[in-house]
Amino acid sequence: MVDLFDEIVSFDNLYSAYLKARKGKRFLDYVLVFEQNLEQELLNLQRDLKSDAYVHGCYREMIVNDSKKRLIKVAPFRDRIVHHALCNIIEPLLDKKFVYDSYACRKNKGTHKAVNRLQSFLRKKDNAFCLQCDISKYFMSIDHKVLFGLCCKHISDERVLLLISRIISSSKDFVFVDENGVERKKGIPIGNLTSQLFANLYLNLLDQFVKHKLRIKFYLRYMDDFLFLSSSKVLLNFIKKKIVCFLKDKLFLVLNPTKANLFPVKKGVSFLGFVVFPYYKLLRKSTVKRFIKRTKKQIFSVKEGFVSEGDLRASLVSWRAYAKDANSFMLRKSLIVKLGLDKKLFNVLLE
Repeated sequence: MVDLFDEIVSFDNLYSAYLKARKGKRFLDYVLVFEQNLEQELLNLQRDLKSDAYVHGCYREMIVNDSKKRLIKVAPFRDRIVHHALCNIIEPLLDKKFVYDSYACRKNKGTHKAVNRLQSFLRKKDNAFCLQCDISKYFMSIDHKVLFGLCCKHISDERVLLLISRIISSSKDFVFVDENGVERKKGIPIGNLTSQLFANLYLNLLDQFVKHKLRIKFYLRYMDDFLFLSSSKVLLNFIKKKIVCFLKDKLFLVLNPTKANLFPVKKGVSFLGFVVFPYYKLLRKSTVKRFIKRTKKQIFSVKEGFVSEGDLRASLVSWRAYAKDANSFMLRKSLIVKLGLDKKLFNVLLE
């Protein structure tokens, strides 16, 4: 019987991981260099992993500004192959441990299913109030020791755990001293594929507490954005106090004070770029503003010859697919005028 580590470092799995790591990046220089001697590179990587000689490389840092500024850390391509190889094998095992209503970075889940699930909750007549919470600086606050302990609960293969430990400790930017004067390492890179899985595993402890200890029915989570629905403000305030204590004591996390709100649902729930009502959804104003700003830059780049019209069309088609999940036909029609799209692009937002 092949053990977990052998599955991870098998040549077939490393090749599969390489294909995933290069997706959308096939013609970048570092990928082309790796491909020049692909078989030998993968064999060398396999040898290093098997002989315990594998050392994680240094990250390249970049600032991404979407809804807010984020520090993204990009691992070397070789290490990204290792991340994919690890996730290929352990993700299905860990995913079985997750609650149904966790939606981020999971197969057959995602933003639209999370929003639709919220909408089904809102259709329950008694759910008049919502408690919506967000973790302050979540990825930067994940405690290495706690995270590794959670991995140990679900994985027994020591060689796999050693590999996981090396990936967790590959980024050592954040250190904090707890109440007892103990130094704790914190933070996982937002850019890592493994970080998405680890972040879900970390807050799975909260999910289990909510579902099995507090026994809350109307609860869902998308990464560190989670909410509760109820007919009782008193109950939701009680839940909030319990959550604050649990996060502090068990996970060394705190709620974002500006995003932990209790409110009536009749005005809609702002969630994952939508304002959600029981029987319809609208796009959030900030989402539309970002789209307008980004598209105007793209239109200018097309006129200056920096970006092709095909790239602009692809961007519009992608956004249309997202926007069509809301009641947005009249909005999309108005945006055509606001953006000054020509006849060739006129119908892209309306199809």
